[in-house]
Amino acid sequence: MRREEEASLVGLTIRTSSATASSSSKKGKDVQTTNEASDSSPSIKNSPFNSPSLVSPPSSAFVSALQSPYISPRATQPLTTTTAHKPSSPPPEDVPSSSYTPPSDQYEFSDDPSDRKLKLSSACTPDPALPRISFSFPVPRVSLAKVSVSSPATTNTTKLRSSDVFIGFHGQNPNLVRFCKWLKSELELQGIACFVADRAKYSDTQSHEIADRVICSVTYGIVVVSCSSLLNYLSLEEVRFFAQKKNLIPIFYGTGPSEIMGLLNCNAIDKECKEAIDGLIKSHEFKLEANESNWRSCVGKTAMILRGKLGRKSVVDKEIVERIDELPFPRNRTFLGREKEIIEMEMAFFGSNGEFLESTTPSSKGEASGLSSEGLADEESDADVSTRNGKFITLELGRCSEQRSEAPNGGKNSLKRLLKTKKCRSSSGNCKSSSSTSVVCVNGVPGIGKTEIALEFAYRYSQRYKMVLWVGGEARYFRQNLLNLSFSLGVDVSADAEKDRGRLRSFDEQEFEAFKRIKRELFRDMPYLLIIDNLEIERDWWEGKDLNDLIPRNTGGTHVLITTRLPKVMAFDTVQLPVLSSSDAMVLLRGRRKKDYPAEEVEILKVFEEKLGRLSYGLWVIGSLLSELAITPSALFEAVNKVHLEERSASPFLNSNDEGYCRSNPFVAKVLAFCLAVLEQAQGNRNLLSLKMLLVGAWFAPVPIPVNLLAAAAKNMPTGGNRFSKWNKCLSHTFAWCGGCGGLGRRGEEDAAFLLVRLGLARMSNRQPGCWIQFHPITQTFARRRDYILAPKATVQGVRKIENPLLNLDHLWASAFLVFGFKSEPPLVELQAMDLVLYIKRTALPLAITAFTTFSRCTSALELLKVCTNVLEDAEKSFVTQIQDWRQGSLCWKKKTSKKVDEYVWQDVTLLKALLLETRAKLLLRGGHFDSGEELCRTCISIRTVMLGHNHELTLAAQETLAKLVRMRSKI
Repeated sequence: MRREEEASLVGLTIRTSSATASSSSKKGKDVQTTNEASDSSPSIKNSPFNSPSLVSPPSSAFVSALQSPYISPRATQPLTTTTAHKPSSPPPEDVPSSSYTPPSDQYEFSDDPSDRKLKLSSACTPDPALPRISFSFPVPRVSLAKVSVSSPATTNTTKLRSSDVFIGFHGQNPNLVRFCKWLKSELELQGIACFVADRAKYSDTQSHEIADRVICSVTYGIVVVSCSSLLNYLSLEEVRFFAQKKNLIPIFYGTGPSEIMGLLNCNAIDKECKEAIDGLIKSHEFKLEANESNWRSCVGKTAMILRGKLGRKSVVDKEIVERIDELPFPRNRTFLGREKEIIEMEMAFFGSNGEFLESTTPSSKGEASGLSSEGLADEESDADVSTRNGKFITLELGRCSEQRSEAPNGGKNSLKRLLKTKKCRSSSGNCKSSSSTSVVCVNGVPGIGKTEIALEFAYRYSQRYKMVLWVGGEARYFRQNLLNLSFSLGVDVSADAEKDRGRLRSFDEQEFEAFKRIKRELFRDMPYLLIIDNLEIERDWWEGKDLNDLIPRNTGGTHVLITTRLPKVMAFDTVQLPVLSSSDAMVLLRGRRKKDYPAEEVEILKVFEEKLGRLSYGLWVIGSLLSELAITPSALFEAVNKVHLEERSASPFLNSNDEGYCRSNPFVAKVLAFCLAVLEQAQGNRNLLSLKMLLVGAWFAPVPIPVNLLAAAAKNMPTGGNRFSKWNKCLSHTFAWCGGCGGLGRRGEEDAAFLLVRLGLARMSNRQPGCWIQFHPITQTFARRRDYILAPKATVQGVRKIENPLLNLDHLWASAFLVFGFKSEPPLVELQAMDLVLYIKRTALPLAITAFTTFSRCTSALELLKVCTNVLEDAEKSFVTQIQDWRQGSLCWKKKTSKKVDEYVWQDVTLLKALLLETRAKLLLRGGHFDSGEELCRTCISIRTVMLGHNHELTLAAQETLAKLVRMRSKI
């Protein structure tokens, strides 16, 4: 008889539609997977459930090798089933899957519950034509009374062991869905196969049967218990089933065990609900409770528990721990105001704040699904569920029943009313009354506090994200900063060697693949908070690519927060920052010591407030001066007004926006000039380390700078006399009685840097190891106007002492911009021939190779090498010109001339040029540019043959490179 049953199911064709989330424009996409089996397929014949074994797509670091039969299975029909199969209705977006299946566009994700073109239905009342199987199979198939479902004793149960963990939840709260997806992604990252499902959304029998099989086969069951879970009997089934098998791990989401236990004393709940609650309490040994302030900790603790229980400790390749440098700066303990804007940002990302309880208004009787709006079936539909095929194995192991018994209707309604009064708070509101976005821009004028509000938001809500990723948005460094995320994400973006590739890829393909890897890891179900601070332009500065090429339209579980001066960035939502209120501005002006001033001094503070436009940066600097100098507001105002701003020509390294800001804010410029005078006056002529560190720090990249590097650059800068002698005498009476100045005169490197922080010109950084500081963009802009001759050269000389290039790539690029200039910008620092050779050898050449090999910045690296070659050719021409002038000059002129051409330096320049040509040829070989590489390599061989000889090892090495180029070109 059993053979006849199995034979009748061979050749049955099942079609399942896997619904994927659409993009933010709410254009739905249905991806349909069709699996057809023939009688000759051995996999079908050997499968007891007639389910072909399909390979699940990889999910990030965890590559699923499950060969899961639950992706597109064949549902076992009753004995009356024929080969003519009626296609089932498409399942909802949470279609059963043992690993994440990406949509057709790998960057188009959507958690918007309203963006569905699918029929959602509670599992309580499926289509009457499609019978619902609840943890129940026909008796002849599996005897749960005799065989443990977790035991691999038979072929059936062995094939069911495709997933290690089942994650069940119920509810339409988008943050609950977000949390469950995060949990699944984290467990898969640790090598644990997961199956996540809200079974109440399944509208066809096949999906329910798949989920039931998985539940019976997994090793552990996680049930995320929210307020709505107790209103859904499918969730209660999951709790009771796993609790009886003693493999339940409950996670209380937005509620607690005390609130759940309170329901036991209520007479309105039925026996099954009481059993489920009792199982939850008994299984709460690990104390897993998720709320809006501990999502990250809860997910990490759950992963740790399951790794230990499943023995997967050796599988973990990368275990993410909270690092001290996740955020670049310490939290501002004196942050004030901006509460309205922060709430607006929270609502944009997570939905409206407040109580969350799904609507319990019953649906009309005319609805096709016959469901109440919160997904609870009425009793009539429950009675029709499992009667079509007779007896089924129910939740209670080893016991059969004709059909499920339900609590009286009045009991359910009482339970609904009781749960309403509990006021179970969700993390972020009702998805039906609010819409969320994944990208928010914070816009404001310079110095208004955009970075501060982004930092405060990151500290407040960091537990809602796997990791906070901070990226500088300055135009020249934005591309490199995005690629630097590969270290935090554990992604390899290096350029592949030609021997490791099946074919040679162009440079554009290699660069695209590097960003593709970053985006694939960043914009998926794992939630990250990506902060792009101070975005300057909407397009890539290097290649002009649109920002949408770097940030997709929908970012999966990742939220992107952008701070910018631009009035509008693409079509992203914008939060406009207003100036601080008068009361908040007064708090900043009083300084860290919160001094109390008499009424006349308070009036002076109000004048400061008006002059500075109530912008955070200027107010903070004035407050710092008042705190550190022990000076009265009236004396400070008088001293600042006496500062004379010299008319200076515009710096060639400042853009028009920075120049316009300096000219339109003269009072801020006077305040910063006064700060320079304080640094010089406080330290006298003994040690101007702080002042020099400020001037050279303006030419570093706008990222944290190690103090030892900053001090090394400052020591290369000559003193150059007293720049403030013209008006320092006017301030002598101010500093004569200023009691705080004596304490400012420190000489250590860290003390000198800390002085800049105390005056509000810089801030400490969390980066390790050592001490790091970062200057405010306005501070750097003003300092560049003060000195753009000596300070940039000292910066370039100090960069040579960088010990770890990977930690200071932005500073290396900043020095390259100063020496060579890029695009339309002229070089700002002119080096002598010997210094130029040393700089290219120790800085530029390693930077280009690192950019190419480690980050796949092929075009940028080749451009840098080309510029270096051109500069060396100009140096060669200058040597030739000097020799010609010396030969053509008169004998008297030759005797008077003390300068001679250094032939050794000339030789170094020529050999370095040959090395650059060979390096460029090798890199062009890896991009398939054989003709250009061959030309450069022949030039290199000619130079080395003349300078070193035909048999020199360097000449022979270049000949080998040439042979390889010719051989590869002939193959293609």
